Amino acid sequence: MRLGMGRKKIRIGDVLIAAGAITDEQLQEALAKQKETGGMLGNTLVDMGFISQEILITLLTQQLGIDYIPLKGAKIDEKVLRLVPESMVTKYKVIPIEIDPDNPNILKLAMADPMDINAADDISLVTNLQVEPMLAMEAEISDAIGKYYGSAQAMEAAEMYRQEQANILGDEEDEENNEEVDNSPVVLLVKQIIEGGVRQRASDIHIEALETGVRVRYRIDGALKQVMSYDLSILAGITARIKIIGGMDIAEKRKPQDGRITIMVDRREFDVRVSILPTVYGEKTVMRLTSKDGLTKPKSALGFDTEQEALFDDILSNPHGIILVTGPTGSGKSTTLYTALSELNKEDVNIITVEDPVEANILGINQVQVNNKADMTFAAALRSILRQDPDIIMIGEIRDGETASIAVQAAITGHLVVSTLHTNSAASTITRLIDMGIESYIAGDAVVGVIAQRLVRRLCTNCKVPRLVEDEEREQLGIPKDEEDVVIYEPSGCPLCNETGYSGRIGVYEMMPVSRTLQTIIASGATADKIEKQALKEGMLTLRMGAAKHVVNGITSVAEMNKIVHSSAAIAAEDVEL
Repeated sequence: MRLGMGRKKIRIGDVLIAAGAITDEQLQEALAKQKETGGMLGNTLVDMGFISQEILITLLTQQLGIDYIPLKGAKIDEKVLRLVPESMVTKYKVIPIEIDPDNPNILKLAMADPMDINAADDISLVTNLQVEPMLAMEAEISDAIGKYYGSAQAMEAAEMYRQEQANILGDEEDEENNEEVDNSPVVLLVKQIIEGGVRQRASDIHIEALETGVRVRYRIDGALKQVMSYDLSILAGITARIKIIGGMDIAEKRKPQDGRITIMVDRREFDVRVSILPTVYGEKTVMRLTSKDGLTKPKSALGFDTEQEALFDDILSNPHGIILVTGPTGSGKSTTLYTALSELNKEDVNIITVEDPVEANILGINQVQVNNKADMTFAAALRSILRQDPDIIMIGEIRDGETASIAVQAAITGHLVVSTLHTNSAASTITRLIDMGIESYIAGDAVVGVIAQRLVRRLCTNCKVPRLVEDEEREQLGIPKDEEDVVIYEPSGCPLCNETGYSGRIGVYEMMPVSRTLQTIIASGATADKIEKQALKEGMLTLRMGAAKHVVNGITSVAEMNKIVHSSAAIAAEDVEL
């Protein structure tokens, strides 16, 4: 289908009603919602559950006689991208795909709304080419705009800002200049850096001062990747802008500072926690990105197998006691904790949390923010919370003996307490509590379950490469030596996973419910090794065993498994078959 000049615009709603896919009432409801939230009607209908994305694509492509293009993983020539200005691409939610190989006068254009005549006419005028529309999903077009146009736009803004700074007389560090930063291209640059991070699924953004320039890196699926580098002269502007929007002191350059930004990207709200640290070449900024709805996942999305899901439910079913989720920073503890809270969130229980900071808002749960400046510490907040008639208390993190002591007292007096600790294994969590000053017999009585976890990268399903397991890997993976050839997978790299070989992450868990026998062993003051030995006897899978399962099931690679525990370590003392 070619869109010509003056052609009558057909509406998506009419097409879907004519095909019997939606009712008129559903259309009116979706149109009202679209007015509130913006975006394309098709997306709104999918979000409201009136039609599936697959059916929407099938109907529109059939009814309109056009092709659908999945933009994820598509490679677009830079010459084609330069044909359409970035302002038009953003305004009309379109992406130029290619010049038709059979007709050099036709430009194939991915459109969120293929019936937008104005968009087709304007782009046809600008490019002097006939436009052939193709259907693409709005979210995929936004991602592609960020990927293909974002860096160029950010580089352009950086260059404009650098020139602007060069034209200003006097010291570049002058505070008056910093106050005027709001009106400079640096505003656009910082926006592009944050939006680029969101669209590339980054968990953290690092803006670093090096000896000769500024480096921007995104942490994607746990690995840092450089995405941009700029002239060192623009660092002061970037940092000042981040301080302004993060509510920090722009005049303070010698002390570390923390701030917080809330930003909307593609109609989703993101919470950005900012940390600024002075280094020898200038201030380094790290931004942690959290989607407001990203932490509350269903159990099925965490990566539990059937046995682990049953264990998780069993641990959560305790009426009182402490449940601890442990692991290093960035291991997904908060997500597991929020999932647990969502499971426990019923009308007949009073749930109160004390967090630093509150990472996601959950309907029906009372959440308290720690504020050390106002003497609202974890311990102080907990004392007040105990007078609020709680059934379940969530503590963001047990950081000291005082907090640990109050949490244990709350658990013993009939409350269910869920919290996190930074330890390496489930068994060492118990000994860490004892190190914090909790008596071993009290720890044994209070703790009802421990979940230690890590995250491993998922292999890209599009390009992972099969290979036979090697003999020296059999022990690591718990595969008997006499078993026939076992196929595992290695990363390769393709446009779909940005040539990394991995896409997304999955949790690996070590779940230790505290049985009567374990209680006795903990109360006797046993070491972490003895606690772990008993837990293994009772059927606990270690983190390495959990990761090995993912390797054998083709979900992750041996290299990712080895990141969890040093590769020379044996999978376990016992022979455990997966």
